Amino acid sequence: MIARLRKPITRWTTLVPVLAVVLLVLTWGRDLPVAVVVLVTAVLAASVLAAVHHAEVVAHRVGEPFGSLVLAIAVTVIEVALIVTLMVDGGDKSATLARDTVFAAVMITCNGVVGICLLVASLRHGTAVFNPEGTGAALATVATLATLSLVLPTFTTSKPGPEFSSVQLTFAALSSLTLYALFVATQTVRHRDYFLPVTRQGEVITADDHAGVPSSRAALSSLGLLGLALVGVVGLAKGVSPTIESGVEAAGLRQAVVGVVIALLVLLPETIAALRSASRDRVQTSLNLALGSAMASIGLTIPAVALASVWLSGPLVLGLGATYMVLLALTVVVSSLTVVPGRATPLQGGVHLVLFLAYLELAVNP
Repeated sequence: MIARLRKPITRWTTLVPVLAVVLLVLTWGRDLPVAVVVLVTAVLAASVLAAVHHAEVVAHRVGEPFGSLVLAIAVTVIEVALIVTLMVDGGDKSATLARDTVFAAVMITCNGVVGICLLVASLRHGTAVFNPEGTGAALATVATLATLSLVLPTFTTSKPGPEFSSVQLTFAALSSLTLYALFVATQTVRHRDYFLPVTRQGEVITADDHAGVPSSRAALSSLGLLGLALVGVVGLAKGVSPTIESGVEAAGLRQAVVGVVIALLVLLPETIAALRSASRDRVQTSLNLALGSAMASIGLTIPAVALASVWLSGPLVLGLGATYMVLLALTVVVSSLTVVPGRATPLQGGVHLVLFLAYLELAVNP
């Protein structure tokens, strides 16, 4: 009976990524009418759900923290490709796109995803329990990367405006790659136990026991379909981006809102996967996904745009304004206080969600 129920789901999650890529090929580089935009949006949403399914299959096969790492890197690599593509197509008006999208990813993951996961886990299980050593290391890396890449450009004087000089941009790119590589080595090799879910008694959970481990063949198949689904998600998001930009302009909103919408679309698979883990009382997995996504977004985007700036003629604005720097500083302080005890109540989840809502409000009404 179980096999009979799973078969249609498996077939659905197999067909949707393929359909998304086919639709992407047919619509790439074209002006889309409203009806096609609606169709693309529906397929995009289905691709997000399919990506989450396949990511969970892969994660269950390889175990934590490798599973959350696979999804974070896969999503971010394609997100970076989307940002660079939009910057090439957008000219001078996309000068702040990388900054806006990366900062949006940090705010969405560190406040939105973390907040909702802590709230769900604490309401369902009393308190949300996680490992402060691993989460603290991830938070420290995110805070350092964000400061080096998004705050310092506002205060440097080698180049006018909130921009890095070529030497400074190269240093920021190399630093981002080095810190991200060092974190991945720490997470997966030397201190892997710090990033595994824990019980309420503080014992490390080394394996999930809620279902049988998928076969290698099933995991490899899901890995390939995960890649297709993510290509479909980001590619179709680019396809509807002109409609998003037109809607933003028609509503009289700032260009920065485009970066927020792109980040929300791209981070949907990780958000849903993190929520599912939180509902199963695997909060550490949720935090691995959230903070790992923020870290990968900075650690991979900054080097990519630094390389792309070689042939991009327009300016590359990375420095945040004063308002967003205050939000970033408050996020780091609040996140540190959340992480230290290793457990959280609905209050901590609510505080992070209020910070996320404040960010959305200020993005719309600066």
